[in-house]
Amino acid sequence: MRCRLLLLCLPLAACAGLDAAQCRDADWYELGFRDAMFGLQRQDDAYAFQCEAHAKVDVARYAQGWREGRWEADSRAAASAD
Repeated sequence: MRCRLLLLCLPLAACAGLDAAQCRDADWYELGFRDAMFGLQRQDDAYAFQCEAHAKVDVARYAQGWREGRWEADSRAAASAD
């Protein structure tokens, strides 16, 4: 039961808010990749809202990271299913 609870909470930790410094210093590719690896939908709109007063989200880099992270996650899932 504890394992299930931990697995349910893990994705929520991945989409925690960003503060001003994190917005300015963000590696948007890495954030996109990480979000996809956690199985999350794209979060670029949420990050744009959180960071609007501090920095501009590089949507192209985020989307590239998310696509590549999704491909990696899907590849790992397919390999473990074999």
